[in-house]
Amino acid sequence: MFKRIILAIAVILPMSVFAQKFGVVDIQPIFEAMPETAQMTAQLEEASKKYETELGQLTEELNKLYAEYQAIADDPNTPASIKQRRMSEIQERDQKVQQFRSTAYQDLERLNNQLSMPIQQKLFDAVKAVGAEGDFTFIFPNGQALYQGASVVDVTDMVKAKLGL
Repeated sequence: MFKRIILAIAVILPMSVFAQKFGVVDIQPIFEAMPETAQMTAQLEEASKKYETELGQLTEELNKLYAEYQAIADDPNTPASIKQRRMSEIQERDQKVQQFRSTAYQDLERLNNQLSMPIQQKLFDAVKAVGAEGDFTFIFPNGQALYQGASVVDVTDMVKAKLGL
C-alpha cells in the first residue's frame, strides 16, 4: 500500500511541474496604444514648450548682455572695473540659465514619472488579470528570454483586449 502511494506521488508530481503555463507580453506597443499615453504625451509637450520658451528668453537676455560686453570690450576708454562687472553679470546670468535648464529637465522627468505611473499600473493590472484568467504561472515581458519554447503563449492580444484596445 505504501509503495502504491509513493508510486502515485512520483507519477503525479512531475506532471504538476510540467503543467505550468508561461506567457510573454510585449508591453511597449500596448503602452503606446493606450489613450492615456496620448494625453500624457500632450501634457509633457505642453510643459516642455513652456520651459523652452522661458529658456529661450533667458538665453536671449544672456546673448544681449554678451553683445553689449563685446561693444565695450575693445574700447580703451571703458574702465576695467566696468568691463569686469559686465563679465560678472554675464557669468551670473549663464549660471542662472544652466540652473534653469537643469531644473526644467528634472521637472519634466518628475512630471513624466507622475503621469506614467497610473498608466503603467493600469497596464500591469491588465497583465495580472490575464494571468489569473488564463491560469498562467509566469508572464514575462517580451525580449527578456534567451529561449522561448513553443509552449509559451504570447498574451499581448489578450492584454490589449482586457484594456479595450
